[in-house]
Amino acid sequence: MAQDTYMGTFDEVSKYNISLNYAERLWLAWYTYMQNDVLATGIMSFVMHEAIYYGRSLMWAIVGMIPYFQKYKIQSAKIPSAYEQWQCAFLVLLSHVTVELPQIWLFHPLCQYFGLSTTVPFPSVYKMAYQIAIFFVIEDAWHYWMHRAMHWGPLYKNIHKIHHQYSAPFGLAAEYASPIEVMVLGFGTVGSPIIWCCITGDLHILTMYIWIVLRVCQAIDAHSGYELPWSLHHFLPFWAGAEHHDVHHERFIGNYSSSFRWWDFVLDTEAGPEASKRRRERKMASMKKAQ
Repeated sequence: MAQDTYMGTFDEVSKYNISLNYAERLWLAWYTYMQNDVLATGIMSFVMHEAIYYGRSLMWAIVGMIPYFQKYKIQSAKIPSAYEQWQCAFLVLLSHVTVELPQIWLFHPLCQYFGLSTTVPFPSVYKMAYQIAIFFVIEDAWHYWMHRAMHWGPLYKNIHKIHHQYSAPFGLAAEYASPIEVMVLGFGTVGSPIIWCCITGDLHILTMYIWIVLRVCQAIDAHSGYELPWSLHHFLPFWAGAEHHDVHHERFIGNYSSSFRWWDFVLDTEAGPEASKRRRERKMASMKKAQ
């Protein structure tokens, strides 16, 4: 039974669901208290997205103010001004409210339609981990081809050029883009789990939430402009990271993938001095063979 307050509902839920862990009881209490699943999911989704996006971006803004980290700035001569960052933050928030909020509000009906579970108990950590790994691979493929298409003349001029306003990106600029681009590339993030659910009939909305949080953090980190010694790329060489995407913004071409480097490597769309050197070496080797 729902109580007058959320914590009152939590206490009531805890009495009769002792088999659930603390997080599961918090989850159940929220939906019980709200008495409206669409509203409960909509509020939770929007607040989660804004908290993660601006919280993670703030972390990189603080890094940018600490002199020690400036030696790790990829394009050291291009430092975004406070005005640029505030302007970007406002325009991204405007996009979130006008473009993404209506879609988030339809998220629960969408989940119900495609069979995503919103109940407790939660799935195991193992199940969530392997499903999220699959989503990363699917989204990366979608992002590569759509992003590469966005660099075709008319699409670049009318849609993608907005995102390239900053040749030296910073965290807040991760979702600074045309509404059309937000929806097209965002389909890879939201569509990958939905496709998985349609095929397997087995997906919990919590798994999707964790996936979206990780994907948002990955996008912000890739736009951070800093290649730190503990960046994931140094431990997973196939991970794209900030260095990979920063070169894309600097040169406006190549390095189209989001999370991994393999599409750019296999299809020879890598950008940067090292990639250019490898192409020259292959060309010279080919010429020698021809002689």
